[in-house]
Amino acid sequence: MITRLLPTDGPGPELSDAEIIDRYEQADRSVKHLRINFVSSADGAVTVDGESAGLSGGADKRVFKILRMLCDVLVAGAGTVRREGYEDLRLDGKRVDWRRAHGLAEQPTMAIVSANLDFDPAAPLFTRAPVRPILLTCENAPRERCEALSKVAEIVVCGESTVDFATMTGELTARGLPQILCEGGPHILGELTAADAVDELCLTVAPLLAGAGAGRITAGPASPVRSLRLAHALHAEGNLILRYVRAVTTG
Repeated sequence: MITRLLPTDGPGPELSDAEIIDRYEQADRSVKHLRINFVSSADGAVTVDGESAGLSGGADKRVFKILRMLCDVLVAGAGTVRREGYEDLRLDGKRVDWRRAHGLAEQPTMAIVSANLDFDPAAPLFTRAPVRPILLTCENAPRERCEALSKVAEIVVCGESTVDFATMTGELTARGLPQILCEGGPHILGELTAADAVDELCLTVAPLLAGAGAGRITAGPASPVRSLRLAHALHAEGNLILRYVRAVTTG
């Protein structure tokens, strides 16, 4: 059965931040929940001119900030951190107040997936961070880089020669960070999908045709298909803001 998703006579009533939060908040925050957040063009591109910023509008950025407010830890791959110019993860006062009122740490923790730890310890990502960042790496990471970065970040080993993503989620949960938000990149999503670690995919589809050249939101080796259920579909400024959750299997 096909039903109408959007009103044909114009947009519906504006959702408040509280109403948006209700659509994303987890009932039990103590249970591990890994949420992926991406934006893509209508023809499936994950970037424009090499960055996702060209796809993101005001509505998407509003949800983006709310999802960061709701998480315990924000995970991103080293390539995404460099390409998108991540600096210190710091929420504004209004969102800090919300977290404090709900019994959460004032700021979420930043966690970066990197096998080779090719980072400058003096980068603002580390030196200005309100919470000591986590570097998720492997045993074969260069020892000298581990030693230098251990002064500004917690080094967490999650595998021998590569980062094991099932181990990664377990390590974060064991540190009291079960609400995990991942912002990519595509290879991280590919690995998390293969590990069957994805509990939720939040995807904004921007009303743009990016054309050929850019990749998809996922990359890497093929993996089994994972079923999802559409939890909600919102519309704003021509964007579709979709939330998919892990499908419940029966029998």
